[in-house]
Amino acid sequence: MNTNYLKTTTKSVVLAAVLACGINLRAATPTPLQTLGDAGQNQFPLAQAVDFSEARALTGAYLILATGDHDYKGHRVKAMHQIEAAGKLLGMDLAGDAKDRQKQVLSDDKLREARGMLETVLGAAEVKDQPRISKHITEAINQIDVALSIR
Repeated sequence: MNTNYLKTTTKSVVLAAVLACGINLRAATPTPLQTLGDAGQNQFPLAQAVDFSEARALTGAYLILATGDHDYKGHRVKAMHQIEAAGKLLGMDLAGDAKDRQKQVLSDDKLREARGMLETVLGAAEVKDQPRISKHITEAINQIDVALSIR
C-alpha cells in the first residue's frame, strides 16, 4: 500500500476526530519574522525561522495538553502557557482549551507523548541557539513532569 496515501488518510482521520470533539483551539501559521529597531537599520530578529516540523510538534503538544484531564493541580495549564510563549516567539498563535476531557490514565499517556514532542522541539531550539524558546520549552517539560507526579 502507498505509504503517502496511508499518512494522508491517517492525518485526515485524526483531524476529523479532533473536529468532532468540539475542541476550541486555534493555531495560526507562523507569521513573517518580526524585528526590533528602526526600519532598515539595527534590526534584530525576535526568533529564527521556525521549521515546519517544529511548528507541527508544538501545535501537536499543545493540542494534547488542551485535551488532557484537568486533574493536575494547574501544571497542565502552566505547560500550555509555556508552549504558547514559545510559539509566540516563533510567530505562532496557540490558544484555547478543549471542552471534553479524557480519563486520567489516557491523559497521562498523552502528556508523556506531548513531552516527547517538546523534547524534539527543545533539541532543535538548542541547535539553532534559541535560548528564549529553549527556556519556555524546558519549563513546559518541567510542568508536565510535575503534572505526571500528581495522583
